[in-house]
Amino acid sequence: MNTKIKEQILAIRSTGLTNMFDIHYVQRLAHEMNFYELVIFIEEHRSEYVHFIMHGED
Repeated sequence: MNTKIKEQILAIRSTGLTNMFDIHYVQRLAHEMNFYELVIFIEEHRSEYVHFIMHGED
């Protein structure tokens, strides 16, 4: 997971619009915010995304 992905995750979290475990809605928000890298990252590396949300580390 690179810095850009982390920043995009944190940007979505800071909106407070969704539970970060609602992966489909996170992807929807990412798409609306033009965070296409994050949309793809979640599709390809879902377990890494969940690990980051749970532990704050990659």
